[in-house]
Amino acid sequence: MNEQKYNAIIADDHAIVRAGLKDALEKPGLIEPDGIRVVAEAGDGLSAIAEVRKHRPDLLLLDVSMPMAGGVEVLVEARRWSKETRVVVLTGISGVGLVSDLVEAGVDGLFSKASDNTEFYEKLPGILRGQRHISEYFLQILQETPKPPVLTDRERQTLNMILAGRSNKEIAEGFGISIKTVDKHRTSLMQKLKVHSVPQLIARALKEGLIDPSREL
Repeated sequence: MNEQKYNAIIADDHAIVRAGLKDALEKPGLIEPDGIRVVAEAGDGLSAIAEVRKHRPDLLLLDVSMPMAGGVEVLVEARRWSKETRVVVLTGISGVGLVSDLVEAGVDGLFSKASDNTEFYEKLPGILRGQRHISEYFLQILQETPKPPVLTDRERQTLNMILAGRSNKEIAEGFGISIKTVDKHRTSLMQKLKVHSVPQLIARALKEGLIDPSREL
């Protein structure tokens, strides 16, 4: 009796990457004997979530650097709407903060775009059947690099507002808190990240993977 044919969604903001991944997934014998059917593609995070809601795929192949919604956000929402979907991230970002967030969020597979495709092709069948695989490349990053400072939800929100160029007054109005409280969050951010200016804050946040390097600052 033949095994089921799995279906997948590819989410990446580069059409040429999606095309290459689609060819690889659908090619009989490369990953699965009969190939993996690609039922939808998405070029941004919100579209990826919408396609997962619509198709409930066996596999979501996800890049983390996309417009509209970040990788961890998409992963969490995908699980909310389709608990059985296996989420595999293929990324060129290696910031320890992002890697930690993905692992802690329960990503089923994590592979680097900088690595050879062989590992990805070999491990994907097992992931589809319930296994989990984090590439050795990322495991070494987690083992060798000190974890970034832990930020509270409000500190992360404040960080994003600062990066968007908002003033303390605008942040206070947006959150419905006092300017004094915003200043407290800003000071805490600077202390935790050991910086003294907004440009240093941006640089450190990028280095630690606390923000997406593709976002508009």
